[in-house]
Amino acid sequence: MFQLLFAFSQVMGSLFCCFAENHINLSAYLSYVSGALAGCAATVGSYPFDLLRTILASQGEPKVYPTMRSAFVDIISTRGFRGLYAGLSPTLVEIIPYAGLQFGTYDTFKRWTMDWNRIRSSNTSSTGADNNLSSFQLFVCGLAAGTCAKLVCHPLDVVKKRFQIEGLQRHPKYGARVEHRAYRNMSDALSRIVQAEGWAGLYKGIVPSTVKAAPAGAVTFVAYEYASDWLESILT
Repeated sequence: MFQLLFAFSQVMGSLFCCFAENHINLSAYLSYVSGALAGCAATVGSYPFDLLRTILASQGEPKVYPTMRSAFVDIISTRGFRGLYAGLSPTLVEIIPYAGLQFGTYDTFKRWTMDWNRIRSSNTSSTGADNNLSSFQLFVCGLAAGTCAKLVCHPLDVVKKRFQIEGLQRHPKYGARVEHRAYRNMSDALSRIVQAEGWAGLYKGIVPSTVKAAPAGAVTFVAYEYASDWLESILT
């Protein structure tokens, strides 16, 4: 649910940019900023769902929380409303470069693909399709953008999840427990992870995380392109 809300919010946030100015004409800097702002808005609005998803996925067997409702009630009763936003600060620190890189690199890859289409069409003496990218080309640009963003920002995602599962009493076979308030802040978490697990500890789960994030980014951008074209045809 969180991934759907996050992707939808990113798409809708970026759609506002395309009405003010053709988004392909935006500089890489503005693409980065608009993506970062859209990512922040999506994260703050849907963060409790991400927290619950991470806790339910990390608890293993026997289950500490059988349902999302039981996890929600326990967090509210033990940690208060603020407990639903545990780890929000490192998440925002992660999402600003992640969403920014995703949108910025997507626009860059898209420009490169458009230039390649122009060169190819000039070599074949064909005209009229210079700026039109196929669905497959849009998908590949989104796939590459999602992969780049995830590879750069994954260590921050690891730190975020450590904060989210603090105090979760899961079985040791599912990994070491993270005690409540085990880390003072994000920099403390980064240094402790490196000291205890080495630099490789910051990249735990990078393969499945990338396998999930890359196609999700591709689908998001294809939907973004078609949604922006459809809305622009209606409103103009």
